[in-house]
Amino acid sequence: MKKKLFLIVSMCLVLMFGLSACGETDPTTVDYNGHSYEELKSVAQNTIGTLMSLSEEEKAAYLSSGQELTANLITRWDEACEGIGSFIGWNELTVTKSGKTLTVEQEVQFEERPVIVSFIYNYNKMELEDVNINPVQSLGEKMSNAGMNTIMGIGTVFVILIVICLIIYAFRLIPYFMNRNKKEQVEVVKSSPVVEQIAARETQQDDLELVAVIAAAVAAATGQTTDDFVVRSIKRR
Repeated sequence: MKKKLFLIVSMCLVLMFGLSACGETDPTTVDYNGHSYEELKSVAQNTIGTLMSLSEEEKAAYLSSGQELTANLITRWDEACEGIGSFIGWNELTVTKSGKTLTVEQEVQFEERPVIVSFIYNYNKMELEDVNINPVQSLGEKMSNAGMNTIMGIGTVFVILIVICLIIYAFRLIPYFMNRNKKEQVEVVKSSPVVEQIAARETQQDDLELVAVIAAAVAAATGQTTDDFVVRSIKRR
């Protein structure tokens, strides 16, 4: 039983070491759709060397040529290499394949900081699709940027919360404005001349009815008819 267990463990170890050895393939010996590692390295370094050697007149000519990829490459290079000092040498070059995309990254060392130039190819056609140029940030710069992003995110959240609170508070004022408009409409109706005329007519009609009632009561009490006297005024108390 112990011998079988030992054999099983040994086979597992052999398989693990074999798989790890297969996974650590030397990129310099891989064939990249008909192109070698050295060819990709030569193209990357020659392109970067050409960018570093361009004069201002040549850059202006390329920018006005209408070639979008070349113009973007020169613009990105100038933005990335601003204030980083002189060229020192070539650092590591890495080649990564992911699906139909092949990425060649060449790190270039300058006095102030390294710059990574990434050439992105269509692996099936081996045609250059894009070039990204990014300065390598120090740990302090990364922490500073992360802190600024955090502050901006928290600030944005607080601003949105304040706006939501103001909107919720505004809902409480809606009934007040609606009641105020209703009161103004009622006051306008009350102050209308037509309404005043109708109210005067109703008051006059009420007075006539009151006179008739009083006259009938006096006539009944005195035994006379309403034609024998006239009610001239009524005073309300």
